[in-house]
Amino acid sequence: MKSLVVMEGSFLTKMLILMVLLLATFTTLALGEGYGRGKKGTQVGFYRATCPKVEFIVQSAVRSAVKANPTIAPGILRMFFHDCFVKGCDASILINGASTEKSAGPNSLLRGFEVIDAAKSRLEATCPGVVSCADILALAARDSVVLTGGRSWQVPLGRRDGLVSRASDTASLPAFNDPISVQIKKFADKGLNTQDLVTLVGGHTIGTAACGVFSYRLYNFNNTNGPDPDINPAFLPQLRALCPNGGDGSRRVDLDTGSVDRFGNSFYENLRKGRGVIESDAKLWSDRRTQKFVQGFLGSGGQPALRFNYEFGRAMVKMGNTEVKTGRQGEIRRVCTATN
Repeated sequence: MKSLVVMEGSFLTKMLILMVLLLATFTTLALGEGYGRGKKGTQVGFYRATCPKVEFIVQSAVRSAVKANPTIAPGILRMFFHDCFVKGCDASILINGASTEKSAGPNSLLRGFEVIDAAKSRLEATCPGVVSCADILALAARDSVVLTGGRSWQVPLGRRDGLVSRASDTASLPAFNDPISVQIKKFADKGLNTQDLVTLVGGHTIGTAACGVFSYRLYNFNNTNGPDPDINPAFLPQLRALCPNGGDGSRRVDLDTGSVDRFGNSFYENLRKGRGVIESDAKLWSDRRTQKFVQGFLGSGGQPALRFNYEFGRAMVKMGNTEVKTGRQGEIRRVCTATN
């Protein structure tokens, strides 16, 4: 009888271990589309053995920069977005040159390049020739969100740096006046769906836009000699005061009124109220294809905010694996501003 009890106990123990292993397997598979292992060779913990301090070093560089200048956070976030939308997330946006992506109009106002360079310099001193600039940028984008109040996520790593950077390729970037159909198409071309579109544009909860990008909406929208009807009439005088007709086009205006330095879901509430600053953002509420996803993020605190933070991390991981270069498809640059 005693041996039977021992056998039964052993059997139950083995079954328990098996169940734990199966649960771990299913969890890993589930994370593959979200916060864990990425696609095409990227994975969480890629540098665990070769450069274990990589995340600490990048975060330290970003934290110092954002503390000195909060506008660096949205700058780095946009930089990652603009990099991924042009031939994939390969740090091609960091390369200097007269005809590179960095020199193109859509990228002319980006900021934070020096932060990526600083992180790269520290990493080269710690583990030379190991960490790609593309991975540094992916980590820095995540850290920029976290440092402004957003939720963290695991970043799959293992990207290689691209060898080509052309200003002409930036035509694929979403534009400030793109209709919803064009926005959906540009995101779909990168393997991102309409929900991803609405989620990722939520990154506009931090940062600003120049008056020159949207002032046409305030005075002569579509040659009507009047404002864009999507603008709340009560919000219009505020925008006109900030951007007078014929005034300084370089003046900056908060994309998410009241939340320029704080990451959260208030951006969507402003869209619902007709307080979207740039035209492509405002259209997310006026078009039924995107409005339903905006509605899912509406509300103050609680579940809507949690839902947005979770979905934003998931969408960033998905975008971060766009056309990723691994293995012999790229290189590990010595400096981020030039190919080897």
